[in-house]
Amino acid sequence: MQNVPDFSTMLKQATRSAVHLEMRDSYGIAAEAAQFEEFKRSGAVDDDPGSENWSGWVSQVREAVGRGVKVRRARIVSEPVTDYIRYEHAGTVVNLAAGELVRWLPRRRASGIALPGNDFWLFDGTVVRFNHFTGDGASGGPEVCEDPAVTKLCARAFEAVWDRAIPHEQYSV
Repeated sequence: MQNVPDFSTMLKQATRSAVHLEMRDSYGIAAEAAQFEEFKRSGAVDDDPGSENWSGWVSQVREAVGRGVKVRRARIVSEPVTDYIRYEHAGTVVNLAAGELVRWLPRRRASGIALPGNDFWLFDGTVVRFNHFTGDGASGGPEVCEDPAVTKLCARAFEAVWDRAIPHEQYSV
């Protein structure tokens, strides 16, 4: 089993960029299960960047952005979108408040893009952290790769998605 540094450490080591590509229509992350269920019931989402739920994430991203790291996130989504994507979309105001740039790409517009098989974070274009998920969307654990061919594939995929994607402020679910 690979010893993978935690995400926080990897983000702190970034000096120029941290890009994240998400390609699933739903995730089954245990830590957000109750919040997702509440969203499905009420439509309410925690969109307060200062809340306890978000404070760790927001502080990490703000610190990175403050050091000059450009943090971007792109999501490839099927349309019509799932309840989970509606939940993510509603909470994205927190990502933006933290300093991330976020775009959305309808899956139909991604057909001509060579994509890696898993979601990932790419730091400074040289280190990729793949996020593996089980069939039901639970975390399957991370993997780190510094193979130049793989990091190049991820960088090209992200930029191709980013170029075609719709800024968060213009994307409706």
